[in-house]
Amino acid sequence: MADFEFGNPEIVEEEVDILIIGGGMSACGCAFEIMRWAEGKALNIKLVDKAAMDRSGAVAQGLSAINTYMGENDPADYVRYVRGDLMGIIREDLVYDVGRHVDDSVHNFEEWGLPIWKQSGDEGKMLTEGGKPVRSGRWQIMINGESYKWIVAEAAKKALGIDNINEQVFIVQLISDINDPSRVAGAAGFSVRDNKVFIYKFKCCLLAAGGAVNVFRPRSVGEGTGRAWYPVWNAGSTYSIAAECGAHLTLMENRFVPARFKDGYGPVGAWFLLFKAQAMNAYGEDYQVKNYSILADHGYDEYANGPKMGTCLRNHLMMKEMREGRGPIFIDTPTAMAKLAETMTPQEIKHLEAEAWEDFLDMTIGQCGVWAGENIEPDKEMSELMPTEPYLLGSHAGCAGIWCSGPEDLPGTPDHYHWGYNRMTTVKGLFTAGDGVGASGHKFSSGSHAEGRIAAKSMVKFALDNKDWKPELSRTIDEIVEEIYRPVKTYLEHKDYTTTIDINPHYITPKMFQFRLQKIMDEYVAGVTTWYQTNAKMLEIAEKKLEMLREDSLKMRAKDLHELLRAWENYHRLITAYAHMKHIQFREETRYPGYYYRMDFQDIDDENWKCFVNSKFDRETGEWTVWKEPYVQMIKYADDEPIGISNPAANV
Repeated sequence: MADFEFGNPEIVEEEVDILIIGGGMSACGCAFEIMRWAEGKALNIKLVDKAAMDRSGAVAQGLSAINTYMGENDPADYVRYVRGDLMGIIREDLVYDVGRHVDDSVHNFEEWGLPIWKQSGDEGKMLTEGGKPVRSGRWQIMINGESYKWIVAEAAKKALGIDNINEQVFIVQLISDINDPSRVAGAAGFSVRDNKVFIYKFKCCLLAAGGAVNVFRPRSVGEGTGRAWYPVWNAGSTYSIAAECGAHLTLMENRFVPARFKDGYGPVGAWFLLFKAQAMNAYGEDYQVKNYSILADHGYDEYANGPKMGTCLRNHLMMKEMREGRGPIFIDTPTAMAKLAETMTPQEIKHLEAEAWEDFLDMTIGQCGVWAGENIEPDKEMSELMPTEPYLLGSHAGCAGIWCSGPEDLPGTPDHYHWGYNRMTTVKGLFTAGDGVGASGHKFSSGSHAEGRIAAKSMVKFALDNKDWKPELSRTIDEIVEEIYRPVKTYLEHKDYTTTIDINPHYITPKMFQFRLQKIMDEYVAGVTTWYQTNAKMLEIAEKKLEMLREDSLKMRAKDLHELLRAWENYHRLITAYAHMKHIQFREETRYPGYYYRMDFQDIDDENWKCFVNSKFDRETGEWTVWKEPYVQMIKYADDEPIGISNPAANV
C-alpha cells in the first residue's frame, strides 16, 4: 500500500465484448445464462463485482423464503397482484415477462441443492416431479436458505469461469462513446484491496449493482448504528451510475418502508402468512379493521380492493395508530403458536418451533440477538412492530429504477414500452436487471435471477449485431483516474493542515458526508422524523441543501482504500437521493400513502397522475429534467377478483 500514499495507482485496461457489473442475484442469473447463448460465438465476457459473489447482494445473508414462484398460478394474476400492491402503476409487460420465466430459475435452484420445503407426503420430491412446496402465501414458498446465495453464485461461477470474474473491484462510473454520446462504451472503478484502477471497454454491459440503503437516517442509532433491513452495501450505484450516463429513470419517487420487528428488522411475512399471527395496537384492537374507513378520505380505498391490500396501505393504517397515541404495534406470536399447537402432537409442536426459529436464523440472526438481549421468547411474549426508514429499490415491494425496453412478443405492447433489446435502458448498450429495472417490483430473489437471464440473452444478441463496432471512450485515462482518486488527492494535499486529520476545513470525511445526507433526507424528504411527510416548501429546502452537498461531494477525502470505497458509495447515494427528491417534488399527489405523504397534495389523483414519472440527469450541468410517461394497462382486472381487506401480512 506504499504507493497509495502518493495517489499513484496501477492502471489495468481490458477490452471485452460484454461486461457484467455486480454479483447479486441478477448478475448471477446473467452469468449462468449468458454462456448458453454465447457458445461458439467467440465473445469475451467478464463479470466484475465490488464484493465476493458468494456473499454479494441482497440475498447475501440468506433468505427463509422464495417470494416469487408461479407454480399453479397464472402470470397474468401475478401482474394483477403487483399492480394492486404498487397502487396501479407498473410496467405490466416487464412484470409478465418475469412471471412467465421465473419458475425455471427456482427449479434450477433446487437442482443445485437449495432445500425447498415440501408438503406432507411430498418430501423428497422435486418441484419438477410434482412436489408441492409449503407456501407462506399465494406467491411465496419456504426454503432453508442460509446458503441460498452460495448455491446460486457457485452455478454462476462455474458457468462463466473463475478467470472471467474480477471480485472486489468497485465500478463507479460508465463512460460514453466519443463518437456517439447516447451509447455506453466503457466502465471505470478501483480495487478495494489493491492500489489499482480498472478501465473496461465493451460493446454492452449489464449494470446490476442493487438498490439504495442509508440514503435516509436509520431508526437504529447509537449501539444499533448501521443496522438496516436491506444490505448496507447497496449504495444506489445502479441508479446513480446509469443517471450520470444519461439513462432515463422512472418512478424514483417510489420507496419501500417495510414494517418489521422493531430494532432487529426481522422478517414478519412467515409469522403472518405461515403461522397466522395477528397484528394489533397497544389495546389489543385490530387496527386494520378499525381504521379501514379512513382509506376513503383521500381516495386510497380505490386501491384497497383485490386479493390483498397494498403494502403501503397497511403501513398507512398502522401509522394512524402510532401518530394518535395507540402504539406500540404488536404482533401476537404467542397466540398464533398456541392455536397451531391445539391440533398438534408434541413432536409436531417442536417441529413448528424449529421452523419459527429457522425463519430468522436463515436471514436475520440479529433479530434473535435482540430477543435474547431483551429476554423475549416469541412463543411466550409479543414483540413490537415498527415501520423502518425508507429504502429505494426495484425488486421488492418498491419499483424505483431505470426505464427499460420490454419484450416485443406481448400483444398490446405500446411503442414507448419497447424500443430496442429487452431490458436495455435508453442508453445504447446499457442493460439492467433486478433492482435496476424500474416500474417492475415484486421480483424478489428469484425474479431478479430470471431477469438477469433475460438480459443475458438480449446482450448476446446486441453484441453479435454490433460485432464490428469498436468502443472509443469519450474521456482520457488520465481524466478518469484523476476523478476516481480525487478523494485521495484531496486528503494528501490537506492532511497536514490540522493536527487531527478528521477535522479539516479543506475536506469532509465520507462518514460525516453520509450523516449530512441522511439528515437532509430524513427531515425534508419524508423520513421517519416527520412521519414520512413532506410538502413543496420542505422539498425546496431539501433541493437547496442537496445542491450544496453536491458541491461538497468534490471535497470528500479518502485516507485509505476503505474510505475511497465509502466516498464513492456516498456520492452514489447523493445522486440517488437527488433523483428521489426531484420525483416526489414533481408528482403532486400522494400515490403511496404509508410510504410517504405530500401533505399539500394528499389525494390520489388518477385523472392527472396515473402515469409514470421519468427523469434525466445532465452530469455536466447537474440539472434534472422530469416529465410524465403514459401508463398503459395491458392485463385487465379479473371478473371474480375479491374485494376487501386481508390479514396485514407484510412481505418477507
